[in-house]
Amino acid sequence: MARSINQVILMGRLTRDPEQRTTTTGKTIVSFSIAVDRQTQDDQADFFNITAWEKLGDLVMQYLSKGRRVLVQGRLRQDSWDDKESGQKRSRVEVTATDVTFLDGPSGGDSQGAPAPRSSSAASKPSNDVTPEDIDDKPIDLSEIPF
Repeated sequence: MARSINQVILMGRLTRDPEQRTTTTGKTIVSFSIAVDRQTQDDQADFFNITAWEKLGDLVMQYLSKGRRVLVQGRLRQDSWDDKESGQKRSRVEVTATDVTFLDGPSGGDSQGAPAPRSSSAASKPSNDVTPEDIDDKPIDLSEIPF
């Protein structure tokens, strides 16, 4: 039997400053929402509520504010409850973030100033990315390929 998959990746801008609260057990929860532009000509967007827990939430509180661009990876979670005032059954779907990548620099500009911090563990590893200056235009010798 196949396993279930619940994974979502969203890129957008924060629609409000993050809000922090603490559970009764002392865990930190940070809530924020992002607007993700649709690929249509009528400037429409979809809005998603996101929660980040503990250390990830602390990083979101420290570095993000309204208008900043982010890439959010996480899973969808649905909550259901009975509305106390109307007695009607209510529900909502929100994203529980497992990783948030900060896409804007500290000044809010795209790639200007210092690089934006990343929240994932990959941020602490040195980058081995190849830059276009490192690539030459010499033909590849197929005999040098080890497989």
